[in-house]
Amino acid sequence: MAREKVFISEADQYLFAQGTHYDIYKKLGAHLSEEDGQEGVYFGVWAPNARTVHVIGTFNGWNEYTHEMKKLGDGGIWELFVPGAGEGEMYKFLITAQDGRKLYKADPFANYAELRPQTASIVTDLTGFPWKDSKWLEARAKKDMNKEPMAIYECHIGSFMKHPDATEKGFYNYREFATRIVEYMKEMKYTHVELMGIAEYPFDGSWGYQVTGYYAPTARYGTPKDFMYLVNELHKAGIGVILDWVPAHFATDAHGLGEFDGQCIFEHPDPRLGEHPDWGTKIFNFGKTEVKNFLIANALFWLKEFHIDGIRVDAVASMLYLDYGKRDGQWLPNKYGGNKNLEAIEFFRHLNSVIRGTYPGFITIAEESTAWPNVTSNIGDEGLGFSFKWNMGWMHDFCEYMKLDPIYRKGNHYAMTFAMSYNDSENYILPLSHDEVVHLKCSMVNKMPGYTIDKYANLRVGYAFMFGHCGKKLLFMGQDFGQEREWSEERELDWFLLGEKNNLGLHEFVKELLKLYRKTPALYENDNNWNGFEWMNADDADRSTYAFVRKSENGRNNLLFVLNLTPMKWENYRVGVPKKKKYKLVLNSDDERFGGWGNQIPAEISAEQEPYHYEDYSICFDLPPYCAAIFSF
Repeated sequence: MAREKVFISEADQYLFAQGTHYDIYKKLGAHLSEEDGQEGVYFGVWAPNARTVHVIGTFNGWNEYTHEMKKLGDGGIWELFVPGAGEGEMYKFLITAQDGRKLYKADPFANYAELRPQTASIVTDLTGFPWKDSKWLEARAKKDMNKEPMAIYECHIGSFMKHPDATEKGFYNYREFATRIVEYMKEMKYTHVELMGIAEYPFDGSWGYQVTGYYAPTARYGTPKDFMYLVNELHKAGIGVILDWVPAHFATDAHGLGEFDGQCIFEHPDPRLGEHPDWGTKIFNFGKTEVKNFLIANALFWLKEFHIDGIRVDAVASMLYLDYGKRDGQWLPNKYGGNKNLEAIEFFRHLNSVIRGTYPGFITIAEESTAWPNVTSNIGDEGLGFSFKWNMGWMHDFCEYMKLDPIYRKGNHYAMTFAMSYNDSENYILPLSHDEVVHLKCSMVNKMPGYTIDKYANLRVGYAFMFGHCGKKLLFMGQDFGQEREWSEERELDWFLLGEKNNLGLHEFVKELLKLYRKTPALYENDNNWNGFEWMNADDADRSTYAFVRKSENGRNNLLFVLNLTPMKWENYRVGVPKKKKYKLVLNSDDERFGGWGNQIPAEISAEQEPYHYEDYSICFDLPPYCAAIFSF
């Protein structure tokens, strides 16, 4: 079959210079092509300040002089067709800078790369994969994710599970991982998996947050088509796929984007605007149209070529604030003298309008840790236009409260209720992410106070609070069975713990919470407004208890959550309730099957016409220590 001829037209150059060539990755990079009856590879690269550019690779024995590229116009794009080159060839761009330096650069638009520590790009063909997820994509396009359940499993492929044999660090490849993750996601009833570290990166210890190859799935786990297989299998199983996406900064490795043609074309040349001193990385220059085009086209690339369902945008706060992580003298104010990055704000609005405007079922999630207003908004409104925002405030308050010895919790009671006071300001996701279980912060279970059995009881109540609270859910891998060690990218999760009663019980409890969440619209259809939530008692600081109701739109299958965060049993505990109904016990976190002490709660309690805490009706029962009781009505 004859291949199409790939070439870069004047229109391509113009649109790229304008920042609106959303398919530029189909032109720049390395593409199988045909010219004058000869098959080969068409190479294109943006290097506006280069003196010369050569392509070197396996097709020419890495000869530095035989394949010089031709510059097209004033936009700085270079091209070359190499007859006889084909799929699997390794290559780099040899860029001679204006000062005579020779720079050996990986292709910024490469779709495949050598396994680190090698750094060459590899010619590959993304076409021809037999996708079988059309039903999933059609359904996705019609969904309003604010009204849908979202329970996200954040996962790092390399440390989820490992082979016990001597393969490269024991990694599962994308296809092997697909089998295990689909099995696990279906068992647990998560709705989405969020994958860390997929775009190519050189250093394992960066977890994928210092990228060199934005257009290449990392070779650690296989080929681009292996990654397509993974996404396809997840979609066939009804599971969404979110990628961690890192437009805030990039790695400084010599083969990467830094000083790409001898000058700063991807990053800002002034280090006060172009470098993160704490992270040792370069900051993208969001004021440059070609850079914005590189990033927006990249998000679309993952969506269109790999069928990804959403992106979680890393370190948004570091992009919005010019002084983020910097001391006086390390940053420059904007033209109005303030610390807001005006170019980054415009970039986010552009990104979200293009992606969400064209693909309404695609979700964009901001990891944003400040009180910046309107991070989530409709396209065209004043906000940044994201679908969801991580609620870092809720996460911080929750973790700090749960770490406390119960005797001190009454003094910090309102840390757990505060998030509801601003809940309707954004569309939130409640994240307990990898960042909370590294760098001596302890695992989730070891944050909890008390003896081992107390720790697990605390965590079960904490998770019940999280699943009852407004906001979509995110748990990092290992948290759902009580991983006791901090996470490390170098080893697999401690799956052997599932042989222990406490861990198996916690795992079973989270499974029940996920099942309840998925089947109960009251828990997700009104997450961002007060129609779906009502406090029954937010003020019982002395006993460290909380009671609230999650309400459905049709008035059926509502849920009452009653939570005891102390080791004390509260006898004849009374809770105000909104209706004179029977309240049926759905979950008791103290059940023995969850690793609890086995204290019983009546299976059904009828409301009495006894006013309590601003409600006309109430129920009364013995509330066990460290217990979450969930009732339906």
